[in-house]
Parts: sequence; structure tokens; C-alpha cells
Amino acid sequence: MTENAQQQPTAPITELPTQYTPAEVEGTLYERWVEKGYFTADAKSDKPPYTIVIPPPNVTGSLHLGHAFQHTLMDALTRRKRMQGYEALWLPGMDHAGIATQNKVEQQLAEEGKSRHDLGREEFVERVWQWKEEYGGRILGQMRRLGDGVDWSRERFTMDEGLSKAVLTIFKRLYDDELIYRAERIINWCPRCLTAISDIEVEYQEDAGELVSIRYGEGEDSLVVATTRAETMLGDTAVAVHPDDERYQHLIGKQIKLPLTDRTIPVVADAHVDPEFGTGAVKVTPAHDPNDFEIGRRHDLPSLTIMDEHGVITVHGPFLGLDRFEARSTVVGALKEQGRIVAEKRPYMHSVGHCSRCKTTVEPRLSLQWWVKVGPLAKAAGDAVRDGRVKIHPEDMSKRYFDWVDNMHDWCISRQLWWGHRIPIWYGPGGEVVCVGPDDEPPTGEGWTQDSDVLDTWFSSGLWPFSTLGWPEQTEDLRKFYPTDVLLTGHDIIFFWVARMMMFGLYAMDGQVPFHTIALTGLVRDEFGKKMSKSNPNAVDPLVWMDAYGSDAVRFTLANGANPGADVPIGEDWVKASRNFTNKIWNATRFALMNGATVEGPLPDAAEMSATDRWILSRLNTTVAQVDAYYDDYQFAKLADALYHFAWDEVFDWYVELSKTTFFAGGEQARVSGRVLGEVLDVTLRLLHPVIPFVTDALWTTLTGGESLVVGEWPADSGFRDKDAELEIGLVQRVVTEVRRFRKDQGLKDGQKVPARLELDGTALAPHEAAIRQLLRLQPEGEGFAATATLPVAGATVALDLSGTIDVAAERKRLAKDLAAAEKEKAQANAKLGNEAFLAKAPDNVVDKIRGRLAKADEDIARIQEQLDRLPEA
Repeated sequence: MTENAQQQPTAPITELPTQYTPAEVEGTLYERWVEKGYFTADAKSDKPPYTIVIPPPNVTGSLHLGHAFQHTLMDALTRRKRMQGYEALWLPGMDHAGIATQNKVEQQLAEEGKSRHDLGREEFVERVWQWKEEYGGRILGQMRRLGDGVDWSRERFTMDEGLSKAVLTIFKRLYDDELIYRAERIINWCPRCLTAISDIEVEYQEDAGELVSIRYGEGEDSLVVATTRAETMLGDTAVAVHPDDERYQHLIGKQIKLPLTDRTIPVVADAHVDPEFGTGAVKVTPAHDPNDFEIGRRHDLPSLTIMDEHGVITVHGPFLGLDRFEARSTVVGALKEQGRIVAEKRPYMHSVGHCSRCKTTVEPRLSLQWWVKVGPLAKAAGDAVRDGRVKIHPEDMSKRYFDWVDNMHDWCISRQLWWGHRIPIWYGPGGEVVCVGPDDEPPTGEGWTQDSDVLDTWFSSGLWPFSTLGWPEQTEDLRKFYPTDVLLTGHDIIFFWVARMMMFGLYAMDGQVPFHTIALTGLVRDEFGKKMSKSNPNAVDPLVWMDAYGSDAVRFTLANGANPGADVPIGEDWVKASRNFTNKIWNATRFALMNGATVEGPLPDAAEMSATDRWILSRLNTTVAQVDAYYDDYQFAKLADALYHFAWDEVFDWYVELSKTTFFAGGEQARVSGRVLGEVLDVTLRLLHPVIPFVTDALWTTLTGGESLVVGEWPADSGFRDKDAELEIGLVQRVVTEVRRFRKDQGLKDGQKVPARLELDGTALAPHEAAIRQLLRLQPEGEGFAATATLPVAGATVALDLSGTIDVAAERKRLAKDLAAAEKEKAQANAKLGNEAFLAKAPDNVVDKIRGRLAKADEDIARIQEQLDRLPEA
């Protein structure tokens, strides 16, 4: 199973402190791991590579439960592979987070009474770098608290020199391949951040607005349009109707007067219009709506921009200088004065886009921006999953991936910021446009200027799987560790990040996929399933829980809820339960060490072992096989559950307890069982280590004298199975469980001793009598023994003398009262279910509830009657 003798440079210790205190273990242990270089991967190694690149957290961020959740799973995968003999690289780093970081520094400047324009671009960027060095990257220290086994020697930042070169290289290649272009298109504009943002950085929520219906034109030549953004009518350049809508055939091609202006606009026929929705006529504002922009292109309509970057109206007239929301009410008021408002609906709940960072309402706006032509890139990203080169887990998430890559719009990559990778385009005095690569000198001379925009943050993070390994240089790291193995991330950023890494990886690395598996997780929610938010407030700082219960407890709780693709509810009580688990592991190992558990020497032959020994080794190997299968299928919740029940229930509650009589008796059998227990603990700690690394490493090094579980050997299924032993111990468990239940039903305390006669002859239970008595607190029958209760179970009989422990008459009276109540409940439920008139009128949920009451009453009657039958006559 394992070769412990090879990993025992020092003699094992047999004593542990009486209590496990995480704070005294975790920090010191982590620093030792780092100092020893356990997490540092060797590109020259002949071991097979295993690579995960960490989704780079924002430089402005701090560890939240979502990070802790995903980091726990990535750490578990990497630690296991390292133990399996792989050259495991888990590469850390941070994202420069263009908008968020610039906002942080601008807020700091505002407190000084300054703006970035007071400093100028170069000085402002230098100020951001200073902020990054002083305040950025707090999350990296918090990752150490969690136990992240990342290779700190390879830490990267999306704005470092190497990654900046990668950005310039791929921009130049895409530009030369005509996959990057500049054009006027409708973009999502944030009037607060003063930049374009991508579709996936827009959060939609239901807002209470107003829907107004406005009459354009006069008499029979009039149309009614409805809008929630009345101010945009100032930029209308047409009204569109469906070409087959008979109501408007006489108007198609005609001009109608646009209210509040001195302009007339055409009525155009366009199949995009839904004749069944509203009046079947829509206003067309090409410069302020993406659908209208496409209608405008089809009909060669002018695009009139009516507001500036702050959302302020720029059209000359009474609305000039008004904020867009002020203009909205003012325009409606002016239309009312002219009698143009046909109908109003207020409040009108509708979905409105907001900037994901500052929550400002996004404004669709026509703007000259840089774009990636994603068609061929997205097709390649889709093909890589369809042909099996990349697996998405869980498989049903593939549909979301395909929905995105198969319908992807060109990607706006320019941002009106100063912090980020500046677009490497230079404009000459004669209209020249030059793209400058990393090895090119920018053009010089009078009149040459560089584009003022920077690239979308997701452009640089899309290169992450290969830029972090040294691309575009052909480094040892790139040759060894690319492609990476697993991308583990939340299903919510399939669009932000996953698809873009696929596109760029395939493009830059000559068709090589960036990773073989995409393992998608859900989101962490509170214990009631609600999204965590500071405004609720139900957000939890995982560091608070780590301080209180230890990092292992937080990690185990998160892993235990990690069903593929499903959201993860988590509450403090669950973390407490995981803390109890780590304490149980500590206390049980301490007991084992004090009672002869050892890893020294080979395992005894099966013939030397007791059935209990063979049973636990059989169960151990089954668990190893189960855990391996769950890891390979990314079933973290199942593997955590399997480990929990094996360790707590089978090892600590059953094997240790069943073996106590052996240990206390001493002798050769105690030596054999001590070696078996040592083996079981050794393997169990190895299995648990990737999920709860701190307590397991502290215990394992004490048990074995080995160097560290971080570089220990992952256990293998030896193939040992003993079905006979499993059946035999299963019978013991049935007896103990049944008698415990009876004791509890009779109100006996756990430690209360009861005289008993065990009739076990002729069964497989006979060798276990001492253990059964120990577990059940059963004394020998002695003189005057009277069997007042007899329990037949598992082919044996357990006779108990309860005369000195309970008042049989009182107990019979109590049970008779409970039985009468249960029978009355059953009668009432049967009466209602037998009433046809009631069944005809009662809702299904009410009927189902009564059926549930009936089933519960039947269960109670059977249980109480069984207890009465077991009691002697009073």
C-alpha cells in the first residue's frame, strides 16, 4: 500500500498535545513548506507535468469566500498530483484590473483635491504603480493563510514586463492578420467610469422606470411609438414598421414630423420590427441603441449623437446641458404640453444595464473603438470542445459555452483609461496608421501620436495560460508546462475569461489548446441559498472563520459543498462541524499513538490479523479507489463526504472502538492491530491532505517521522478486499446499532451499565463479545440476572436485565400514552382521506400533507409497539 520505511528519516513521536490549536500550527507550517521549496516546480524534471494557472485576482481585491472556495479545489488537485509523482505547477498572479485600480487611485487623488488630469498621464500611471506596491496584492498574503500551494517563484502580474511583451506581440499579429480593426459601433458606455465596457461587464437588474407612448406625425399620417428613454427621441432619424404590417403600408417611405424638433424623419420597413409588440412601430435612434444602429446601417440612416460622455444632452435647444435623466422628465413634460403623450405607465419594471463596477446605468453610445474580429477565433474555440480536445465539466455546461462562442459579437477591446496596456497604434500627420510590435521602434517626428486608449483588462488575462510561462519566447517553462491541464473557475465567467483564453491560446500556440479540462463550479451563497452581498448584509470574511476555526475547517466545508456546477451554500455552523472533524482526527490520532499505532515494519499477513483488522483494510482500499474516481471526475463534494464518513465513522468510531479491548489486553494481537491502525492512519491522512493540509501534515509527520505530506506519496489501492470480514463486522455493527437504539428508546444514559446475556454461539459474532460489551456498556449477567428485555438481532440474542435501570410499569404507561396519540392521529388522517367531498375541494399540497401525517403515524405506531413488545410485563 505505502512504503513508509523509505520516508522515515527520524523516529516517529508517540505523543501529541492534548488539544489541536490551528493558530499554533498553520502559519509556521506553511512558511516551512515554502522555505523547503515544496511548491516550486522544476522545468528540467523528467516527471510528467501537471499545470494549473490560478484565475488572477484583481490587484485591488481581497480574499472572499468565492476565492477561498476555488483555491481550495485547485490546491487539492495540485497537491494530489504532486503526491502522485507529477511535476506540479500551480502558478499564481494578479490582474491589473484597469477600471477598478484607476478608480482607487482617482479616489485617493480626489481626497487630495486633485484629478488625474492635474498630474498628467505619465505621472498618474507612476502614481498607480506606487499604489500597487503599497496597497495592491493584499490577497496574496491571504492566500498563504488558506494554504495555497502555489509556486511563488513564478508569480506574475498582467502589467509586468514579460506579460506586456506578450500583449504587444499578439496585438501586432492580430492586427497584421486583419483580426483587429477600428470602427464606429454601439458600445456600452459608463458615464461614471468614462470608458467603454464589454457586454459581459454589464449587470442587468429590474428598475422602476416609465413607459411613455408618443404620437409622431399628424392625423392619418401619424404613428405611436413607446419608449422608456424619451430623451433619445432627440436623436431619432426614422420610425420603423414591419414590411408586412397592413396598418402602415400607406406610410412606408413617407416623411413624418419629429416632435420637439424642426426635423422630419422617414418611415422605413424593416423585418426586425415585431408587429405584435406594442403598436408595431418603433423609433430608431442609431447612435444610442444597438438594434437601432443595425436598422440604421440597413437603411443608410444618419446617426445623431445627442449626449456627451457624461450623459449630458448636447442638442441645441431647451434641453441643452441637461443630464440624461433630467432631460427624460423634461422631454415628457414638453410632449405633454403639445398633446403628444398618448399613454403613460409608471412605474414600469424593465431590465436595465448597470456598470458592474460602479453600478451606474450604462448608456448605449456610438463610438469609434478598437475591435477584435472574433468569428474565426470563436469557431476554433467551439471546435476544440466539439472534437473532444477540451472537456467541459460538468458536461451539461457545454451548452452555455456553445451559446456564447457560436453567437459571439466582435469584441470591443479599447478602454478610455490611462492605467493598462496602451494600444500600440501610432497616427501620423498625414493620416498614417502604424501598429508597433514589441521589437519595433515607434515612429518619430512631428505630428506622430500614440492612441490614447488602453486595452480591455480581459485582453491581457486572455493570454494568461501561455504568457505566464514566458510566451512569446520559447522558454523551458512553456515547453514543459503548456498546455495546462485544468482550468477550474466559476461558471459565471465562461464569457469573460474562459472563451477568450480558448480563442487566444489556439491562435497564439498554433492550434494547441490552453487546457484539456474546464471544470466549472457554482457560486458560494449563504446558508439560505442567497447571494452573498455587503448590502444584504450576509457577506462573510473567510479570514474571520479561519481565525476562529482554522483554515482546514474552512477548506473542508467548501470542498464538502462543491457539487459540479452547482452553487454552494455555506454557514458558520457547517464550519464549526468541520472544525469538530479536524479535532476528531487530532484526538483519534493522539489516542492511536498512545496505544501502539505504528508504521514501522511491514504489514502483518492477513492470517495474523483479526476480522476487524481485515475489515478496516478492505474498507480502506475501497475508499482509496472511490476517492481516486471522484477526483478524476471533479466530484469534490462526494470525495469529501467519502473521506469524512470513512475517517470519522469507520476508522475512529468503529475500528478504534472495536479494537480497544485488543489494545488494552496487549500481546501479539495488540501489536498486529497497532500496525494495522498505523497503516490506516497513514493512508487516511494522505487521502485527506489535499483538502485539509495543515492538520494532516502535522499528524502524519508525528506518526511516521516522514519529511512532509506535501512531498509524500499518494496512496494506491492495493487490491486487498475481504468481503467475509466486511460481512462479519457488518453483523457486529447491526447488533451494536440495534441495542444502542433500544437503550436510547428506554431513556438509558450512554454510560449507564446494564447486565446482559449475549447468545452469540454459532454466529460470526462470538469472537467479538468483549468488543460488543465494551461498546454497549453491557456487564456480565451475574447472580439474580433476570432477562426483562430480549432483542433478537443478526442471528444472535441480546437479553438485558433492566430491572435496576428503568421503571417498567412507568415506561409501559408512557409508551401506551404515546401509542394512543399515534393511533388517534392515524384515525383522523384516515377520516379525512376517506372523505370524498374533502378530497374534491382540498388543494393537492394539503392532501399530500395529510398523507404524510398518515405515514408518520404508521411509523410511530410500529416503533412504539416494537418497544412495548420488548419490555417485560410489569
